[in-house]
Amino acid sequence: MNPVYAALPTTIFEKMSAIARETGAINLGQGFPDAPGPEDVRRAAAEALLNGYNQYPSMLGLPELRQAVAGHYAEHHGLAVDWQSEVVVTSGATEAIAASILSLVSEGDEVVLVQPLYDAYLPMVRRAGGTPRLIRLEPPHWTLDAAALDAVIGPKTRAIIFNNPANPTGRMYDRATQELIADRCIRHDIVAICDEVWEHVIFEGEHIPLITLPGMRERTVKIGSAGKIFALTGWKVGWMVAGKALAAQVAKAHQFMTFTTPPNLQVAVAQGLTKPKNWFEDMRADFARSRDRLVAGLQAVGYAVLSSQATWFVSVDLTASGITLDDVSFADRMALEGGVVTIPVSAFFAESPVTNIVRLCYCKDDAVLDEAIKRLAAMREKLAS
Repeated sequence: MNPVYAALPTTIFEKMSAIARETGAINLGQGFPDAPGPEDVRRAAAEALLNGYNQYPSMLGLPELRQAVAGHYAEHHGLAVDWQSEVVVTSGATEAIAASILSLVSEGDEVVLVQPLYDAYLPMVRRAGGTPRLIRLEPPHWTLDAAALDAVIGPKTRAIIFNNPANPTGRMYDRATQELIADRCIRHDIVAICDEVWEHVIFEGEHIPLITLPGMRERTVKIGSAGKIFALTGWKVGWMVAGKALAAQVAKAHQFMTFTTPPNLQVAVAQGLTKPKNWFEDMRADFARSRDRLVAGLQAVGYAVLSSQATWFVSVDLTASGITLDDVSFADRMALEGGVVTIPVSAFFAESPVTNIVRLCYCKDDAVLDEAIKRLAAMREKLAS
């Protein structure tokens, strides 16, 4: 057995969702919405499936989707992209991350990772033969500073994986932090693999892609996800945008992984990306309303909720909420006794975890959120010191 994977547990998302399926608990753990996603996009996929092309599309992706990705970023971020040579469609953002790591990281290279981190990053880096160099952020603000970054950069540093907006924290990094990262990438000749799947699910300020900063155009792989933009997580349609040389390199790994992505889904996503800006504004407003509903409900029953500027997630500080259990123990009891599945944030750490924060997903129907709040209130009353 490959030692990278042999010792790995089942991902925390699958574990907690399985508990929800088995027990009927409300699932505020794994991030998928109750709503079915935009009807026009789903209908476009159905029409393309029944009456369109269903054989292998281009390995790089359908031209119409690559054109739509380029046009979308030109409109929303002022980013000029050559759709023919700088866009690669992948089967989800996780495949894009894997292709980027496997194609850019070699045996002995070091890769900077920021904890808490999406759990797929670390095994992929190790599978490529890379050595992770970990930065540990602290709640409640999850601030990344120059000293922490400089401490992990060395002569073998090949890449940094930068998740912005960040899962699980809901943090949207400001321009100063991004300029800090850009400066170190340029100074040390580092490639930035930017996981920006939450780029449209933001509630404060404006998302600034790292690739748009001076000096970063040719050393950044920008990764996007239709599943997050359109709340269609099961579709697994993603993409990579990079300068010509980097795009060609990551495409070489992609071609021997999934090779391609269902053409009907690509057609539908291409249509969705051309939606007017007000559609994206309305989408954000709907999610913000759900976020505010859950936050207000949790605070009303005594939970200390950390700030969430983006994503579908909010986090609760158990210690500040008067609960002495660590996050894993709380999550287990909350699921099995309290009837609500959450995610312990310690699962997003490879070492020295923060152990008093749990993550909750709010992209659910109002009635589901209200019932979850009642159950969480009952558990806090039982556990609070």
